[in-house]
Amino acid sequence: MKRKANKSGSSEDSFDPFRRALRHTQPSRARDDAMSRVILSIPAGYVSSYAKVAAAAGYPGYHRQAAQLLRRDGVDLPWQRVVGAGGEIKTRFEHGDTQRRLLEAEGVRFRGERVDMERFEFELRPWESAE
Repeated sequence: MKRKANKSGSSEDSFDPFRRALRHTQPSRARDDAMSRVILSIPAGYVSSYAKVAAAAGYPGYHRQAAQLLRRDGVDLPWQRVVGAGGEIKTRFEHGDTQRRLLEAEGVRFRGERVDMERFEFELRPWESAE
C-alpha cells in the first residue's frame, strides 16, 4: 500500500481502517462525561445495557467504550446497573457475582442468569433531550 508523509514527516497508510477506528476509541473526556451522566441517571433497582447507555449519551455504537469507562472509573459510578444486551452480566469471575448480589440487594430480579429486563430495564431518555 502506498504511504504518504504527514505534517510531522512520518509516513502512514493513506487508508488504514485500524488506525482510523483507534482514533475513535481513545478516551474522550466529553464522551466519558456524557456516559457518566447517563449511568448516574439509572436509579437503584433498575438497569440498562452498555449499548443503550452509549446511545443515550449521544454515542450510538460505542458500547465498548461504555464498558471501558466502567472498567476505568466504575468506583465512582453505579457500575452494577449496566449489563449486557438481554440482561446478561458481562463482568467476569467474582465481579460478576458481586454485580448480581448488588443488583439483588437493590431489588432487581433475575430469570436464570439474566436480569428480567421486561421489569427492571430503565427507560433512558434519548440523548437529544437529555439536557
